[in-house]
Amino acid sequence: MQSGGRQAEAPGRGPRVLVVGGGIAGLGAAQRLCRHPAFSHLRVLEATARAGGRIRSEHSFGGVVEVGAHWIHGPSQGNPVFQLAAKYGLLGEKALSEENQLIETGGHVGLPSVSYASSGVSVSLELVAEMASLFYSLIDQTREFLQAAETTPPSVGEYLKEKIRQHMAGWTEDEETKKLKLAILKNLFNVECCVSGTHSMDLVALAPFGEYTVLPGLDCTFPEGYQGLTDCIMASLPKDVMVFDKPVKTIHWNGSFREASAPGETFPVLVECEDGDCFPAHHVVVTVPLGFFKKHLDTFFEPPLPTEKVEAIRKIGFGTNNKIFLEFEEPFWEPDCQHIQVVWEDMSPLEDTAPELQDAWFKKLIGFWVLPPFQEPPAPRTQEYAEVLLAQRPVHPGLIQLRGRGQLWGRHGPAGPAPPFRRQGGTGLKKMQSSLRLVDCIIEVHDARIPLSGRNPLFQETLGLKPHLLVLNKMDLADLKEQQLPPGASGHHPALRPRGLLVQQRWLPVSSQTSGLSSGLPAAP
Repeated sequence: MQSGGRQAEAPGRGPRVLVVGGGIAGLGAAQRLCRHPAFSHLRVLEATARAGGRIRSEHSFGGVVEVGAHWIHGPSQGNPVFQLAAKYGLLGEKALSEENQLIETGGHVGLPSVSYASSGVSVSLELVAEMASLFYSLIDQTREFLQAAETTPPSVGEYLKEKIRQHMAGWTEDEETKKLKLAILKNLFNVECCVSGTHSMDLVALAPFGEYTVLPGLDCTFPEGYQGLTDCIMASLPKDVMVFDKPVKTIHWNGSFREASAPGETFPVLVECEDGDCFPAHHVVVTVPLGFFKKHLDTFFEPPLPTEKVEAIRKIGFGTNNKIFLEFEEPFWEPDCQHIQVVWEDMSPLEDTAPELQDAWFKKLIGFWVLPPFQEPPAPRTQEYAEVLLAQRPVHPGLIQLRGRGQLWGRHGPAGPAPPFRRQGGTGLKKMQSSLRLVDCIIEVHDARIPLSGRNPLFQETLGLKPHLLVLNKMDLADLKEQQLPPGASGHHPALRPRGLLVQQRWLPVSSQTSGLSSGLPAAP
């Protein structure tokens, strides 16, 4: 951002540049600018005490746990995140192989290793594959409406449901099989909600849905943690570049500002911080979360942004993804199992009436992703771990139903507000018809609308054992209520009892995602 009329820069000094936001976008911009000798006056203003944004790796349970971003999606040469990770030597041999980079996934989540219905019976993987083929063929069709002048129906969810009803007319199986097919499709709907970061696909506009570019490559992870990427970028920056705990209040632009230490020099932009500090600059790169933009759009820029930019930001919707990490004393899954699908038999994507979330939030769970067992025993740490949910009861030997209340990850208590520089999702997402092409930067936000995850020393008691982890991926855990197990309900096998639980939320744009940075659940843990 700079003024319409260019002010002269002091001879020999070069332009003064500020980057607002120290997430992956801000760090990447700073790294690029630092390579140029003309940009010696560079500062990154980060609102929190750490860099990296939603990329955050915790050394918990005796290994690396991705609290934020998890996978590189489309790890191939066209993906800048993959290129950086390869440059810094952060990926394994398989992820770097040419074979892995050439795999075409179409952006779809792979089939599960095993599938269970909520009654405990196994679901035929052939039936799962049949429904997945149908569902993803319909998803591919939705991308054909890119930038259509008018779409009927207006949302991805409504389009999918309309097509499923048409296909149902040709189903010849018995009623129970038809219901199971619909339950599998409901699971796939929830998976797609995770991919798009939305509570419902009815909230995702159909016209811009195809903007997301799917890159080749089988999704991969960082063996030592995603945060290694931002740590490497940080290490490449001069030590005085980062300014932490410096939330920005207002960016005054298209002006003429002076600074006592630079007599005779004028600056087109002045960045005013919450603590009263002001930073004049010739150029400002803004990489703040979308949710912050939406909340502070009327006050964050002075004068306001052009109308088309303001409307684009207001219309872009975003929702929440959640991760739950379960630790088991012993694995109950097969050694080669990677993904356990959960099919809730009484669910259908064609039913518009949603149950009360406090009673049925767990039905948003789409499955379990198995993390590899950690080889080393956990080292003692001073950090606190997430609050253990107060009650668990078995659904069947492969599924655990969870109930309880957690706390917001960080320094805020259960009733504490979200930090002022983050923001929960807004309302009216269904009206979102804005193309992300209208916004200069595609920005992702992360935070909890509802306090779910916490800091609690209870996990310290379990540090002496090698953990095995499952990742439960779900959407919208809404107002969880503490519930105690009824008398006699705790008699499930100890190997199936989670020893600990860690929950994390983050926010995502609904309509699209930047390539390679999706995290949180399947195509987004």
